[in-house]
Amino acid sequence: MGKLDGKIALITGGSHGMGAADAKLFAAEGARVIIGDVLDDEGQALADSIGAEYRRLDVTSESNWTEVVADIDENIGHIDILVNNAGIVAFTPVATTELSEWNRVIEINLTGVFLGIRSVAASMKAAGGGVIVNLSSSAGMMGYSNLSAYVASKWGVRGLTKAAALDLGPDNIRVVSVHPGGIRTPMTAGMEGNEMYASQAIPRIGEPEEVAKLVLYLVADATYSTGTEFIVDGGATVGQALNF
Repeated sequence: MGKLDGKIALITGGSHGMGAADAKLFAAEGARVIIGDVLDDEGQALADSIGAEYRRLDVTSESNWTEVVADIDENIGHIDILVNNAGIVAFTPVATTELSEWNRVIEINLTGVFLGIRSVAASMKAAGGGVIVNLSSSAGMMGYSNLSAYVASKWGVRGLTKAAALDLGPDNIRVVSVHPGGIRTPMTAGMEGNEMYASQAIPRIGEPEEVAKLVLYLVADATYSTGTEFIVDGGATVGQALNF
């Protein structure tokens, strides 16, 4: 018997990286998983391999969110779990960040999360409650150079999580944020041996499966937690380990 037997879970950006790890673990725990992404071939292939379903979902499109949630409600059932995982990064100093680049990062990383929360709220209420997990970052807990748009978006996700938890609590909907540090995904390709990991309490890059285990705990077991942050960063936000 799985921890998520009978649950319906929608995971955005679910075709690869942390989203794919969530999808695999959720499916193994008995959930009916819907992978939402714009990478159709990758998303469908993963869905086929784990017994899940795929829906094309551009998280920045209000109408696309409406269509996908309505389709799930009508053909599968009310959504119990939403993992707002889709995100991008832009490595640009604040002084040279183009407005178009800034807007694109905010649109996907923050507005996409807002649209997701708003779109599933009625479905979760109809289901008797639910859980929304918003993927923020260690960059939602501290600042990083050359990542102004990304940092701003992830702090925004952290704040939005708290407001949404208060708004949706009366409907038995919990909302939490997860803050990964460096995780081995396509977004961090080539950074596996970066010296920044050497000064962490756990001196290595993290694996997507380690984040997925935390996300599973939050949706299945953390029944008295809402509106707060859960950090999975190898100790990056604790401070630096210095050798004198």
